[in-house]
Amino acid sequence: MLDFTSDVAGDALSPAQTSPVAPADDRVLLDAYSNAVIDVTERVGPAVVRVETGSRAGARAERGGLGSGIVISPDGLVLTNSHVVGASKAIRLRDVEGIVTDAQVLGVDPDTDLALLRANHARDLRYASLGNSKSLRRGQLVVAIGNPLGFESTVTAGVVSALGRSIRSVSGRMIEDVIQTDAALNPGNSGGALVSSAAEVIGINTAIIQGAQGICFAVASNTAQFVLSEIIRHGYVRRAFIGVSGQTAPVPRRHAVLAGVDNKMGALLMQIEPDGPAARAGLLPGDVVIKLDGVDINGVDDLIRVLDRDRIGRTVAMDVLRLGRLRGIDIHPVERKPAARQAS
Repeated sequence: MLDFTSDVAGDALSPAQTSPVAPADDRVLLDAYSNAVIDVTERVGPAVVRVETGSRAGARAERGGLGSGIVISPDGLVLTNSHVVGASKAIRLRDVEGIVTDAQVLGVDPDTDLALLRANHARDLRYASLGNSKSLRRGQLVVAIGNPLGFESTVTAGVVSALGRSIRSVSGRMIEDVIQTDAALNPGNSGGALVSSAAEVIGINTAIIQGAQGICFAVASNTAQFVLSEIIRHGYVRRAFIGVSGQTAPVPRRHAVLAGVDNKMGALLMQIEPDGPAARAGLLPGDVVIKLDGVDINGVDDLIRVLDRDRIGRTVAMDVLRLGRLRGIDIHPVERKPAARQAS
């Protein structure tokens, strides 16, 4: 008879069999996608603040609002949406640790729905860096961080759905180079950060389409960088002005053939401001602008976009159709006066 007693006993007493199995590291069990989102959240999340507007309790009543903001420098510069700030004079920032500080508005730009704030008496804050939105690709992972519906430090993830979108701002001007994403945004997310997997802020969350599923927008970081530099330097964003109001209108085919132009649409001038650059140049209501400074104008949005800071104080050539005939006009755009923030 074979005796297995000693072997069994030896196996039972083997340290390898009796010692507990070491628990696996939870991070090892997470997939790469989860690790990327966690890393971005830990690095950028502390730089996202809650933006509260309206008077403190006991002060004169002022309608308040709620949004998000992103700290972009250790001395307290904060980017958010202009529609979050509105006309409020009382603004407070609350960080992830619950610390509240008052803030002042350095400048707003309704044309891009951006505003720049500075936290009062705040130094060495956690901050995030603005990335290069031109390097984005469709399908790239992005993370949205903000305070949707008042729930602080909420994180959603998705992808870049499309690039180069245009949406209309509250001022009526088109915001160009907008990022479309399916990362869920809700009221209160406005002004929060859209972040790449490299933990760089590549967009400022700004809008959703009511009733749509997964169609959300963010102002590109390159646009935000431009607005930021203009506000720091001038207190507002400088743009050119010629003193007209107009609308997009079709160019009759016979007029286009007669004038030798390819435009199917143009900017129809409806009103001319007295003694403005357009009036001094001889423009008239009914003129259709088809080219400005060598750039084709296929609608009023094109005209507005071309009138940027680079054309302030310069004499530029404008081609218009007047009664079906092509005319060349020299015009001298001036700097547009910034819109004043009025108390609510």
